[in-house]
Amino acid sequence: MRKIERIAVAPADRERMERLIRDRNTPQKVVWRARIVLLASDGMTAEAIAAAVGKSLLTVRRWRRRFVAAGVDGLLKDATRPSRVKPLSPEVVERVVHMTLHEKPPNATHWSLRSMAKAAGISYSSVQRIWRAHGLKPHQVETFKLSRDKNFAAKVQDVVGLYLNPPDKALVLCVDEKSQIQALDRTQPGLPMKKGRAGTMTHDYKRNGTTTLFAALNMLDGKVIGACLPRHRGREFLSFLKLIDQETPAGLDLHLILDNYATHKTPAVKRWLKRHPRFHLHFTPTSSSWLNMVERFFAEITRNRIRRGIFKSVDELKAAIADYLEKHNADPKPFVWTKSAGEIIEKVARAKQVLESQH
Repeated sequence: MRKIERIAVAPADRERMERLIRDRNTPQKVVWRARIVLLASDGMTAEAIAAAVGKSLLTVRRWRRRFVAAGVDGLLKDATRPSRVKPLSPEVVERVVHMTLHEKPPNATHWSLRSMAKAAGISYSSVQRIWRAHGLKPHQVETFKLSRDKNFAAKVQDVVGLYLNPPDKALVLCVDEKSQIQALDRTQPGLPMKKGRAGTMTHDYKRNGTTTLFAALNMLDGKVIGACLPRHRGREFLSFLKLIDQETPAGLDLHLILDNYATHKTPAVKRWLKRHPRFHLHFTPTSSSWLNMVERFFAEITRNRIRRGIFKSVDELKAAIADYLEKHNADPKPFVWTKSAGEIIEKVARAKQVLESQH
């Protein structure tokens, strides 16, 4: 047996490697690499070192060379290896991106990983990397609706002005109705959530009636005035206006932000508003419900209390909504509007230009 050539180890390096070997937090692969170097510095044969650390002769020689070339730091990290995957040519990447953006598969509305891989002649994992690198998600689509209201800019300025600069001695209330909330009961009992399994509920249900939630969100403190009424007509809206009148301080003006639904403009409502001059109605542009902040509250109550609820009657549904409103108002958190009217109008104008250029 021939001895492995003795290598010189500086005292500082020896002390550092011995400290690494003693440290319980040192990865084991670093421990046996340091042992290889220390044993080699003592002049042991390659076979003896391999037997001592339980590694092959090739491994012993590799880490000895690594120490000579890079010192102790070279023992702490693995050498980078070239990828086994042959890199795609720029032409292939460009073709996949172009097909994703400008073409459709012959038998579908959008590309999938496997349909694109088959069409481009590459693996689906390669398609996945290309799409990730270019931010392409053909399996997703976002919905939109641009308002065609002739007074869009003026209405946006009016509503956003109330959000960002509310008038003195007044309350700004976002008012709307969440209609046709169904009291749904499942046809069979579900299973509770447990470790490794989500809770279950049947996909089918029993309809037990509906109710309509009228809500007014106070932009100042986030509290909500709410009422569940059986229908969604002008008389129910008028009844809710009277409730708002009772629930708010008499000395304050009330600025109500509403959509353009017909029930908000009935003759009876108009007559009542004339007799109550502290009420001021501000209408959002058509197809712009996102301007009404109470929609954000409706999204939360739907997600947190209604969608997965089980209600055997309308009364149970109304009780659940009332309980949610009570707990919400006990610890309200107001929504904060940040976009200016100018930013919104400019963004909508850009969207219209893009649509016109595409069509």
